[in-house]
Amino acid sequence: MSRVGKKPVAVPSGVTATVTGQTVRMKGAKGELSFLVPDEVTVAMENGAVAVNPRDETKTARAKWGMSRAQVANLVEGVAKGFERKLEINGVGYRAQVAGKVLKLSLGYSHDVEYPIPAGIAIATPKPTEIVVTGIDKRQVGQTAAEIREFRSPEPYKGKGVKYSSEFIFRKEGKKK
Repeated sequence: MSRVGKKPVAVPSGVTATVTGQTVRMKGAKGELSFLVPDEVTVAMENGAVAVNPRDETKTARAKWGMSRAQVANLVEGVAKGFERKLEINGVGYRAQVAGKVLKLSLGYSHDVEYPIPAGIAIATPKPTEIVVTGIDKRQVGQTAAEIREFRSPEPYKGKGVKYSSEFIFRKEGKKK
């Protein structure tokens, strides 16, 4: 049984939650998000919290139970606080800057990489070697950070490339004579 799904998602003050059918909508200070809960799971408002329960004891229903509860919790956290992902750039001459709606990356290629910033996402560069991706949708923030990292993922010999700030790069020893 799901240990995550059993706990109802508390709705803090400043956030309004509405459940209509299988759709959960959250509205808060940062914005508004919605999630369509799978049919194998029921969702209801109980005592100022959103409760998620499986319709039956099948394997797929139990699997989607915890996932649905986590998605609803992410909606609450997103509209209340928002999400943030930090990236670091390592390498001589590697840098980033935001120019309007475009993130310009110099990553050692013959040209600068230009990444258009998606709607609902804010990208800041406090230092030329640091990128901060923020937004209210956890999936979109993570996807954007992953796409930026993909332009030049870190290599194991010198650690050059774009990496998450919390990521550890396992280093390899180079060739020996």
